[in-house]
Amino acid sequence: MVFADRRDAGRRLAAALSHLRDRQPFVLAIPRGGVVVGRVIADHLACPLDVVVPRKLRAPFNPELAIGAVAEGGAVFIEAEVPVGAAYLEEEVRAQRREIERRVTAYRGGRGLPALEGRTAIVVDDGIATGATMIAALRAVRALGPAHLVAAVPVAPPEGVARLAREADEIVCLSAPEAFHAVGQFYDDFRQVEDHEVIALLQVRTSGSGDAR
Repeated sequence: MVFADRRDAGRRLAAALSHLRDRQPFVLAIPRGGVVVGRVIADHLACPLDVVVPRKLRAPFNPELAIGAVAEGGAVFIEAEVPVGAAYLEEEVRAQRREIERRVTAYRGGRGLPALEGRTAIVVDDGIATGATMIAALRAVRALGPAHLVAAVPVAPPEGVARLAREADEIVCLSAPEAFHAVGQFYDDFRQVEDHEVIALLQVRTSGSGDAR
């Protein structure tokens, strides 16, 4: 399965999430690319959209390799099998928390995460590779007490889907190919999304409300 772009992925994923329309859904998208997907889903489900901000923890020997992730609210996920020094890990966590603070200020004006008690929380990204950032995001959202927690992605490797199943109540993934190298290989257009685009997408209002903590 190949998607034309993130909006196309959002339309297809929204159709697969239609059964949640009457369960008080609230979409929480992972910036930046996940917000494009999440905007389409929130419009389809006529529900609020906000962001949950995780950040990958980078391996010292390969910045592209995730050794875990952190998210706003204090959620942390560390890959147990990746050996790194404690000093490096502490500094990397601090660096990524600073970037989380910057993004929360840029995207939400510093507001806290929305109140989700009794609602269905749908955490959305444009795809996952290791799943580390999605896991951290799910843990951050789980701490808010939603009645039902959903992880929704257009594409993920099979082992990534299996990892998410331990964190979410429901997984909606359109494609889980064995031959998986990177999320971008499943998009015709996978250009980078900029901060100003995220902010514009979040300013669009759909029905429903989400009270900030």
